[in-house]
Amino acid sequence: MQLSTRQMEIMALAREEGRVLVDELAARFSVTPQTIRKDLNDLCDERALTRIHGGAVFPSGNENVKYEARRSMAATEKQAIGRAAAALIPDNSSLFINIGTTTEAVGDALTEHRELMVITNNINVANRLRVFPSIEVVIAGGVVRGTDGGIVGEAAVDFIRQFKVDFAVIGASAIDEDGALLDFDFREVKVAQAIIANARHVILVSDASKFERTAPVRIGHLSQVHTFITDHCPLPGLRTVCADNDVRLIETAPRADAIRPE
Repeated sequence: MQLSTRQMEIMALAREEGRVLVDELAARFSVTPQTIRKDLNDLCDERALTRIHGGAVFPSGNENVKYEARRSMAATEKQAIGRAAAALIPDNSSLFINIGTTTEAVGDALTEHRELMVITNNINVANRLRVFPSIEVVIAGGVVRGTDGGIVGEAAVDFIRQFKVDFAVIGASAIDEDGALLDFDFREVKVAQAIIANARHVILVSDASKFERTAPVRIGHLSQVHTFITDHCPLPGLRTVCADNDVRLIETAPRADAIRPE
């Protein structure tokens, strides 16, 4: 397909920003949203971009694997990360838990805790914890994704903003060595950003496979996190980001050959 000048500019913006939104593009190019939607549909038909609600994202080199497959990947590592995160959360606390197989492992490790309020947009976490009388579960409203039971959208964001909790447990689909936290779904990212903004202590949980992946949408930066728990961190740049920003790095299976920041 021969791209128009506008479509080439849209591609450049998507490559730079990771995603583009219909309304923002319509204002930028002084055209109607319908014109932009046609541009995006043409680009997505050519697999130059990937459609999301309200816009499109620049496609990642690695596709997001299905949720059940992700749950079985690095399961032992995720269980250890979950226990380490749960150990940081005292009884009589309030916390957010967002979408992800590693955050679900944290939920599994919290079942012995008492007098917790758990606010989540993950119906798997809610279903796991709802049977424990000492844990109050509050679930966000919004659009439920059939792929993973995650609740996303503006309603979920507005719901999260009603709270100010002691802890937030978040995950990411990919982590760059410069500290960028990345995901695939812009709607999910908006919820994660609201969770980060409304917690006193943010705990990022991620196994080491996330250092080898890429994703197009930015959640935020590691400097916004207070504690980062992983099985091991082989990236010296990421260790430096933690050290420079007073982020506590906890490795559940540290490697002896890891390069430490100077």
